[in-house]
Amino acid sequence: MALRLFLTLLVTFLNLQANAAEKPNILVIMSDDIGWSNLSSYHQGLMSSRTPNIDQLAKEGMRFTDYYAEPSCTAGRAAFLLGQFPVRTGMHTVGLPGDPEHISKKDPTLAELLKIQGYATGQFGKNHLGDTDPALPTMHGFDEYWGWLYHLNAMEYTADPDFPKGEIGKPFAPRNIVHSFATADGGQKVEDDGPAPPERMKTLDTEVTNHTIDFIERQVKTKKPFFVWMNPSRGHVITHFSDKYKAMLGKNGWGKFEVVMKELDDNVGVVLNKLDELGIAENTIVVFTSDNGAEIMSWPDGGMSPFRSEKGTTWEGGFRAPMIVRWPQKVPASVVNNEIVSGLDFVPTLVAAAGGPQDLPAKLLNGYEGYKV
Repeated sequence: MALRLFLTLLVTFLNLQANAAEKPNILVIMSDDIGWSNLSSYHQGLMSSRTPNIDQLAKEGMRFTDYYAEPSCTAGRAAFLLGQFPVRTGMHTVGLPGDPEHISKKDPTLAELLKIQGYATGQFGKNHLGDTDPALPTMHGFDEYWGWLYHLNAMEYTADPDFPKGEIGKPFAPRNIVHSFATADGGQKVEDDGPAPPERMKTLDTEVTNHTIDFIERQVKTKKPFFVWMNPSRGHVITHFSDKYKAMLGKNGWGKFEVVMKELDDNVGVVLNKLDELGIAENTIVVFTSDNGAEIMSWPDGGMSPFRSEKGTTWEGGFRAPMIVRWPQKVPASVVNNEIVSGLDFVPTLVAAAGGPQDLPAKLLNGYEGYKV
């Protein structure tokens, strides 16, 4: 029921048989561990964080009050990308370096389903769906990927003076930042973009933003519709601030998490401004959401209020998350929707919005064999 409702909301005003020239671009910004009340468009002044760019997105689109992600990073991202319950795909928890778990080639991803429809597909930032080569996004429908493969603070383990050196530590060390490209023969080219110690983490989201914009600009030049999945690091712990954001601590009543939200909002604003600059905002679906709820360790600023508990649990605070959708002329502006929707709804909804079949949910259950575009 939730799936059908959400699909109806987004495609009511759309002719689903649109030709390739009319296909909307799709930009999904998935933050990390951001709770329901971290955004000022949600908390309405209850907390001190301010997110004007994301608030503007809500003003120009639809804000969902009852959106359900998943209780953890891997599960939330897998549900979004596969449109299936993580327990069904096995993507409920991916551990640290060398974990063999990853998306099965039998499970079509949103990127693969959109690529079939002529989309250029790019993912930038956090992945957390496996760190072996077969697990990389460029083996699962993305043309290009740049980012890290774990929760953020896993990347700084090797910077700890007590981390084992040499061969002893290699099996436990995180893989460096990866930049990979899908190849025409179904393979991929993988480049090592170096480690991400605490110093690099200070501006890691600026790198995510720059890679996102670079990919979008290239697709606009080729006049090809794009699907971009942007995954900034904020607000996962441990947070390392650049001097610019460190200077904001203690001002405006802000602690660490308020500054985290300021940096996240700034980067969202840069990307949204780029869409305007390129003249493509009117034909771009923009989604802002989070992979799961916030952590209690960041209380009182973590954003699980007014719900119980935190990420990693199945209480409301663990997987109730913010979600905003903007699609000018298609999704009505300044609307607050309190119907129940979930991360499982993205695959069928976005595929339909791109001109794909409306009966995808039933066909998706059979994987590739049951779904032929």
